[in-house]
Amino acid sequence: MNQQTLLQILNLARWAPSGDNTQPWRFEIINDAHIAIHGHDTRKHVIYDFDGRASQMAHGALLETLRLAATRFGLKASWSIRGGCPDDAPIYDVALQAAQIQESPLASYIETRSVQRRPMRTTPLSAMQKEALATSVGNSYTLQFLESFSDRLAVARLLWDNAHLRLTCPEAFEVHREIIEWNARFSNDRVPDQALGVDPLTARIMKWVMQSWKRVAFFNRYLGGTIAPRVQMDFVPALRCASHILIRPKQAPSSLQDYVLAGIALQRLWLTATSLGLHLQPEMTPLIFRWYVRAERPISQLAKINDGAAALAGQFEQIVGADKNTPYAFFCRVGSASHPRSRSLRKETEALMTA
Repeated sequence: MNQQTLLQILNLARWAPSGDNTQPWRFEIINDAHIAIHGHDTRKHVIYDFDGRASQMAHGALLETLRLAATRFGLKASWSIRGGCPDDAPIYDVALQAAQIQESPLASYIETRSVQRRPMRTTPLSAMQKEALATSVGNSYTLQFLESFSDRLAVARLLWDNAHLRLTCPEAFEVHREIIEWNARFSNDRVPDQALGVDPLTARIMKWVMQSWKRVAFFNRYLGGTIAPRVQMDFVPALRCASHILIRPKQAPSSLQDYVLAGIALQRLWLTATSLGLHLQPEMTPLIFRWYVRAERPISQLAKINDGAAALAGQFEQIVGADKNTPYAFFCRVGSASHPRSRSLRKETEALMTA
């Protein structure tokens, strides 16, 4: 193998998913058989990155995508976490070696996998599709499907309440403002507004309102500013899908490696869904808010946000039939739909290389 091959592998690996397209990694080619992935997280300024877990799961998705990409070149990739690195800046050492290995069937879907935030068809998943999805995550995880109309309605109500917290939380405002690229169909490092799942008028209003928290607070309080986004981005899409899916670890994750492994499972689920002709949208905020609540950590300086999150955690647990200690790693919805015409892209490989 040579460095050109490694660059081709990284060019595919960079298409791994990450929260709000943050791409919390940089690549370093050590030699022809060794790549170092320099990870980082956004916990210090993004409330959704609780203890760096979302970023760590993105690292896992990247490592699995790299492994799948390597099979295209007849290479076996294995990784380890370099000792002595802090959890908020881990380094993953990836070793590659020639092997009698065929290209993974999932490798073909690395670049086509995307987020579908708009309503999907409610056509039920077939037994074959459910079996393939359940198998994809491996023996350390189980899947829970919420697919009946009453289940989807319950999740829609959960996401309606969740979105109100999200859109009225001042600590979330700067995150929302930073991650959207306005007047864009594609974005290399953010989420284009045309992929949000709202109509053009709502998008224009959102762009104007989100220029300051003062505008957001006024609009929410006096003009029902959260209603249109919640209907279009949360309630209707939650109803209009085939199923909501939860990934449940058999053992509660507690370490960096545990969340990396969960990220591998979620990427295999997502790629498998794509291979089955399905689309997927993550629905992680209720899980993240629940992480805060069960760790007895505040989300906001506003008591009403923290109280709302506690109620939301109880609502979630009632819907899924879980107790306070039941672990969940990923929450999403799936269904068939036309391919999104707008999506997040990625930074070029050269821009992701370390100095």
